[in-house]
Amino acid sequence: MDDVDRIVAQWARERPELRTEAMAVFGRIYRLARVIGDRQEKVCSELGINRGEFDVLAALRRAGEPFQLSPKSLSASLMLTTGGMTGRLDRLERAGLVTRSPDPDDRRGLVITLTARGREIIDEAVVAGLDVQREVFERLPEAARSQLASLLRDLLAATEPE
Repeated sequence: MDDVDRIVAQWARERPELRTEAMAVFGRIYRLARVIGDRQEKVCSELGINRGEFDVLAALRRAGEPFQLSPKSLSASLMLTTGGMTGRLDRLERAGLVTRSPDPDDRRGLVITLTARGREIIDEAVVAGLDVQREVFERLPEAARSQLASLLRDLLAATEPE
């Protein structure tokens, strides 16, 4: 039994009419996200960035050459308000990991560009973060990994509006 089993058992004792199978699944998903998130935050911290800054750098890196996006595109990609994005960009720009420049296609807009140093940091952070995930994930048999990935994809799709 793990902690989630104990919580579910307590609810079963106190409120036997409740259907708690979803609680068991989502409780474990939440705990996994916290544990792995904390480990990845530690990796990011060792590289001088936080998880939110990692997300911005990763979005720019995934965009491909020339590693540029508008602040609006970044905000949409990361589901952030423009205010939240501005704070992250300010910190990243001060650290020399991104630059802001006028958008040549929109006089009122800006383009955020990953610097060479920003690319080094994100490339290192992605590898280190994947190592953290893989360390846990590869403890499962290969067939279980594929099945879990498929089931979680289906579960996530079930959250989409019909």
